[in-house]
Amino acid sequence: MAAYAAIVSLMNTINQIEHHPSPPICIDKQQVESLTQILTFLQEFLESYKSLVADGDEADPLEMRIADAAHAVEDVIESHIVNVIKLGRSSPNEIFLQGYVVDAAHAAEEVNSREEVSCIDFYQDLQQVIEEMNVIKKEAMETSDEAQLQRKVSSTRAGSLTSSSTVKESMMVGFDDVVLQLLDKLTGGNRNRQIIPITGMGGIGKTTLARHIFQHALVKEYFHIRVWTTISQTYNVRETLRQVLHQVSGNLGSDLSEEDLGEKLYKYLCGRRYIIILDDMWSVEVWDKMRFFFPDYNDGSRVIVTTRLSNLAAELTNSNSIGMRFLDDVCSWSLFSKTVFGGEGFPLQLEEIGKKIVGKCKGLPLSIAVIGGLLAKSELTLEYWERIEKNLSSIVNSENDEYCLRVLKLSYDHLPAYLRPCFLYMGMYGEDQRIEVSELKRLWVSEGFLKPIINKSSKTIAKEYLKELVDRNLILVHELGKLGNIKYCKMHDLVRDLSFQEAEKQRFYYVLGQDCPRGINSQRRIVIPRSTSAMTVRDAKETMSSRARSFIWHGNTVPELLDFIFLRTYKYNGGYLDENVFQMVNLRYLSAVFRSGFQIPSSISLLWNLHTLIVSHWGGEHITAPVEIWKMHQLKHVDVRGVMYLPDPRSGHSDVMMENLETLKGVIDFNLNEEVVRRIPNIKKLGISYWDKVMDRVKCLSYLQCLSKLESLTCIIGYGSDEYLQSISFPHSLKKLHLQCGNFHLEEILEKMASLPLLEKLYLEDGFFATDRWEIVEGQFPSLKYLRLHECRDMECWTLEGSCLPRLEQLHLTWMWSLEEFPSEIGEIPNLKSIGLWRCSESMAVSLKKIVEEQEELQGEPSIHVLVESDNVSQELQSLATPNFRVVKL
Repeated sequence: MAAYAAIVSLMNTINQIEHHPSPPICIDKQQVESLTQILTFLQEFLESYKSLVADGDEADPLEMRIADAAHAVEDVIESHIVNVIKLGRSSPNEIFLQGYVVDAAHAAEEVNSREEVSCIDFYQDLQQVIEEMNVIKKEAMETSDEAQLQRKVSSTRAGSLTSSSTVKESMMVGFDDVVLQLLDKLTGGNRNRQIIPITGMGGIGKTTLARHIFQHALVKEYFHIRVWTTISQTYNVRETLRQVLHQVSGNLGSDLSEEDLGEKLYKYLCGRRYIIILDDMWSVEVWDKMRFFFPDYNDGSRVIVTTRLSNLAAELTNSNSIGMRFLDDVCSWSLFSKTVFGGEGFPLQLEEIGKKIVGKCKGLPLSIAVIGGLLAKSELTLEYWERIEKNLSSIVNSENDEYCLRVLKLSYDHLPAYLRPCFLYMGMYGEDQRIEVSELKRLWVSEGFLKPIINKSSKTIAKEYLKELVDRNLILVHELGKLGNIKYCKMHDLVRDLSFQEAEKQRFYYVLGQDCPRGINSQRRIVIPRSTSAMTVRDAKETMSSRARSFIWHGNTVPELLDFIFLRTYKYNGGYLDENVFQMVNLRYLSAVFRSGFQIPSSISLLWNLHTLIVSHWGGEHITAPVEIWKMHQLKHVDVRGVMYLPDPRSGHSDVMMENLETLKGVIDFNLNEEVVRRIPNIKKLGISYWDKVMDRVKCLSYLQCLSKLESLTCIIGYGSDEYLQSISFPHSLKKLHLQCGNFHLEEILEKMASLPLLEKLYLEDGFFATDRWEIVEGQFPSLKYLRLHECRDMECWTLEGSCLPRLEQLHLTWMWSLEEFPSEIGEIPNLKSIGLWRCSESMAVSLKKIVEEQEELQGEPSIHVLVESDNVSQELQSLATPNFRVVKL
């Protein structure tokens, strides 16, 4: 809710001022105490408040009054911050030159006088908005006394964020006959290209069925090429063709026209049996524009289309359509039970009420999954389940897609207050957009609406909030990282619609180009979609609120920022940005692309509360950061997509400890020394590179061992700079390591890595084996899960002794031409799931095939999946191919 987000944001702002080592302003102690008391009450009030306003287009008036009042206080505080910083930048000499006073002494007096007047005005303005908030507090207290304040229906385990599994499997319950029917259509008699539409209402399982078929072993074996692409309501034919071409050939096709993309795709598909899945199609026009690029050579190729529109399916084909039906009672109960309790038994005391709830879901899989996800996070009490059943009774009669939204709305209504702002924020992303989780969590932090938890960092809180939304089936896991973490997420269309509608109702953000009865002039967060024209942005700028706190730009229009001095979140992925952005002194999150020749100005240190700095810069020269960057106490995440030179901190220049800094990436020739290590004691992610040998720095990597919190290290050593590696020493806290070794011999450095107790991911690139062999003995690499070796030269023999690499799950070798065969012990690693070979010797693949076959004979089933990719696939190599041992020609 917007009110809760505003209250928590204001509390965080006050807390940051109070705990900053050199805050830009000071707030009167009595005013802080008064504000804190009011805000604490209102936060607790909102956490247990249930609006009495019926569903509709309007938000609760009391909640919006609370939000507006909190915004007013924040405006007063941050306006004063801007004034003080600007005044501090006006020296007495500047005032003298401007002609305000007659001599330098009077100029200094003028500065002091302005500061005094500014402080008096700030005290009075702040007192006025505090009194207004106190009036609202009294009204809220009266609401509570009149029993209009209700406890939340949901008795959710607010402190418990655990679940049996973060990633929910797509359960194909009740569709066995449909799967068989579809498989028959895919592999059966008719040899000409067939279009097979899957139709049904939103949430009935069309995409789940298509995904299940896409991953089916028979489909993988029968079709030479499999492609999945999502169309959606606002489709782009060129982008769709580019995605399909990239999947089938690896060609990005970024600079090709629509016609050229189609021609290349057609040529590549010729002679190959393919299956193309076009998910979520809303118009036959998109197929009419692409159909000629999918050849029909009577080889049994297929195109599956999922759509909510039955009439569209009829336009695509006169037959072959598969209509999804609702689940029957037995299958509904089975899906519900698995969603709520997994493989555990269903409590007898809840069966009767559970079946009533399932019955009112009317067999819609999405509704069952969402309600089940809600109940899976709830107290297992009869009273709570009865309340859920009672609320459902008013929404089961609808027969259109609004029904799904109303069911989802119930799930939103039962979200704890601390999760609602995070959920509302998700609606600003585009339909079917792949959302980078690391970026999303940093944006949540910068917005300030994460409720602080004692002894937990904001990053940890964001991670737990995301996990809870995933566990509630409101966010979908799209892609996992190498170590099983959530890397990308998505939202189902209906869930996104719900998020967007609720956010609009509560004025949580404004998407430029969308109809909004309240307009843009009062919005705190503004989103600029990719499709927005420069003219639209210019026209809207005149009415945008100068008090806006967040701009999320997805387009390519270059914005003008001079009027938006209160911005705290600025994300711009389009063209080059002007350096005026560094005048936004309240910025917390800055992500932008800067033109060639850009250098970070010294005024960056005036951004007193900057948490995240992401600079994309692809010019020939590197960026030089000013020495003033060492003053920035609040910095947590610095990521330079390019290279940045970071100067040494000046002795005595500033003694600010950057204890909040956790990420520093993209730094070249970083001079690690005692002074630097002392200033960044909590660094967790470090990305550094060395391309030129600087004699007084060649031993700087020995200081890595002093970074006791370091978990992830990327270190790139250019050819000719190998001396840096002679003294390298790793901290025992290291979990992820990517090391590019130039022309350094690897045996010694691998010996240092092997003893790291927590190392889970190792990517070793370049370098050579002076002894031609690598021996791993028992006890080494005890935690390693992912290992990749890339072009590590002269490794002719690899031996494993004892029970080594006990936790290894994934192994990838690329350009390892010297290695002729795998160690036979590789098949004895208990957790190994996948092996990838890319442009390695054919003899390696042959030896690996023997190992896998021996393992299958012992275990009775394959446990290791192998992918061999090569420029030249001989007949012998092709003969090794099986469903679990894939051979692909590059």
